[in-house]
Amino acid sequence: MKTNSPLTQLAAEAAGCERCPLYKDATQTVFGEGLAPASIMMVGEQPGDQEDRAGRPFVGPAGQILDRALGDAGLDRETIYITNAVKHFKHEMHGKRRLHKRPNQDEIKKCRWWLDKEIVIVRPKLIVALGATAAQALTGRKLTLTRERGKALSLWDGQQGMLTVHPSSILRMPDETARQEAFAGLVADLARASEIAG
Repeated sequence: MKTNSPLTQLAAEAAGCERCPLYKDATQTVFGEGLAPASIMMVGEQPGDQEDRAGRPFVGPAGQILDRALGDAGLDRETIYITNAVKHFKHEMHGKRRLHKRPNQDEIKKCRWWLDKEIVIVRPKLIVALGATAAQALTGRKLTLTRERGKALSLWDGQQGMLTVHPSSILRMPDETARQEAFAGLVADLARASEIAG
């Protein structure tokens, strides 16, 4: 982000966000990053533990999978914009570990204010929802991943969108064969997104 750009200013505003209670237990706001304008904008669910500590989206294990998939699909992370539907890490403690907890509808709705502003500034040709929670945040309705995946979607504001899996789902696959198949599917979806965005 360029210094004094609209995104830099928006990120600075978001740093003090208290629109929902999630800020109380998070280390910091994790705002989006990347090119603006960008032909492709990717939206995940929320930052994870490593993102919360680093203050950057998709830098943990799921981010590493996403980076590999982007490369295999012929996309460069530097040419797109990546963010999350919710900007604070929602978690619960298990011993000393902070485990991801899915954001609820109210938290997603309150954070939509920031996402809308990002979309206006980034002006993407295509918004890729990474996972069902991100898709719900963008469409305002529940979508079935298996039915809608890879298809062009019309988002609530008329913006063109597409749904694919969240990279973290690949980490949860039961074995290496399943992980490889899921990864290949993500690469195919990202290649299609590149075609749609031109």
